[in-house]
Amino acid sequence: MDFVQTAPVLGNQYRDDRVLHAYLERALPREVHAAIAKDLDELGAHAATAWAAARARTPSEPVLTQWDAWGNRVDQIETTPVWRHGAELATRYGLVAAGHETTHGAHARTDQFARVYLHHIASEFYTCPLAMSDGAATALKASGNRTLIERALPHLLSRDSATLWLSGQWMTETIGGSDVGNTETTACRDADGRWCLHGRKWFTSAVTGEMALTLARPEGTDALALFYLETRDSGGRWNGICVDRLKDKLGTRELPSAEIRLDGALAEPVGELAHGVRLIAPMLNMTRTWNAVCALATMRRCLALAFEYARRRHAFGRALIEQPLHRATLASLQAEFEAAFQLVFFVTELLGRVETGTASPEERALLRVLTPLAKLWTGKLAVRIASEACEAFGGAGYIENTGIPQLLRDAQVYPIWEGTTNVLALDVLRALGANGVDSVITAADALLGEAGNDRHGVRASLSAACDWLATHSAHRDALEAGARGLALTLARCFAAALLARHAAWAERERGDARARAALAIFAGHGLTRLSSSAMDAVATLADNDDP
Repeated sequence: MDFVQTAPVLGNQYRDDRVLHAYLERALPREVHAAIAKDLDELGAHAATAWAAARARTPSEPVLTQWDAWGNRVDQIETTPVWRHGAELATRYGLVAAGHETTHGAHARTDQFARVYLHHIASEFYTCPLAMSDGAATALKASGNRTLIERALPHLLSRDSATLWLSGQWMTETIGGSDVGNTETTACRDADGRWCLHGRKWFTSAVTGEMALTLARPEGTDALALFYLETRDSGGRWNGICVDRLKDKLGTRELPSAEIRLDGALAEPVGELAHGVRLIAPMLNMTRTWNAVCALATMRRCLALAFEYARRRHAFGRALIEQPLHRATLASLQAEFEAAFQLVFFVTELLGRVETGTASPEERALLRVLTPLAKLWTGKLAVRIASEACEAFGGAGYIENTGIPQLLRDAQVYPIWEGTTNVLALDVLRALGANGVDSVITAADALLGEAGNDRHGVRASLSAACDWLATHSAHRDALEAGARGLALTLARCFAAALLARHAAWAERERGDARARAALAIFAGHGLTRLSSSAMDAVATLADNDDP
């Protein structure tokens, strides 16, 4: 009889996640951890059953119908079955609301993002509009616009699926993605004094939502303003919005990303007309945090499947997990993930303290630096781990209905959404210019003090990063050319300091040496990624494309 390889089977993804369990035990007060454990357990169970169900059904994608049978423009978007249940799960488990509720004080964000981390893969990227909804709520709160806060926040933060709103973040245009200064969408007043928007938004990831925040240029000014709009009028008709098409994307195919035109869409300014970019910044920082958490979720799923398969699959007389090179490869990936986990969830802790007014000025400055660092590093790392997961399955990892290729395709979005790696590396430079690198070094020193030692050379690597920054600060082109290496170095150093602190706690409180082992492997990969590109050599390669 022909041999048939059994597929990997996932268990409860909360119960089986050692890293998450240990972190929550250390970071949360016992009563908070106990209060949220039931929800986390249910989300962990759902994550496993949803994965199995997805493998058993034919994949589906959203469908746009632009015209009805009689020639009327309707622009109806039919979403996938999982998306049609998205609001029910989001409200039941407070995937947005939990981060804004006061029950757990400064721990609210850690509570929320533990939920998001467990649910993300099962959601088919329904977490994308949830991220923008969270960002919209955060931006509206920061704006102080009482009218819009009272109008939108009860919906954005609802725990009732019947009243939940999703928000879009409509910034990308054909002339510029990250370069929002090139925004061509205009805002003008109609005869009744209402603001109307006209323009084309080339990439909108939540057009099926009930509202959006978008940038537009008021006529007669050079400034950009942030506007609030609701996507449909009181009769359910589109509010001056035409959906030209849905994007045909590499991954995240269940997510209905669209190209739209605004043709007189009624909107309201969120704040002063000259401060649009400043007003939307809280939304960007929030969605970048979601991006990092969801990248972690993809890493975790890839590793859970790869380890489970390695125990099932036998080659050359023993299980893959017993083969020295294979087990070393998986351990290497696990170590990178564990370091990234500590960094990302530390960002959620800082965010919670900043939002509740309990953060020190140094912590506020640190959050400004670590948010783009966490996003840029985890985005790249998720792609690498997803690629390695495909390879760990051999030929089966290249077969579509195993679900493994989808993890890789979907992972590629993390380095692109909410700012590419290079855009974020330059953002880190700006944050360091405003806050200095001292906040990072001081915080890392404090973490290493809690860890009891610096046997892996974190301080030396941070010192090298400071020296590099000082050497290149007077040469703008060289500084920007090496910004990615600087950012990756800072991310890895800070993650190592955090992992060292966690490892010391795990050994002391749990007698568990696995985090210490992860730290040794992670640091062994090297912490520094600094580069000093010779600009004349860069010019020779970049500018000369003659055959």
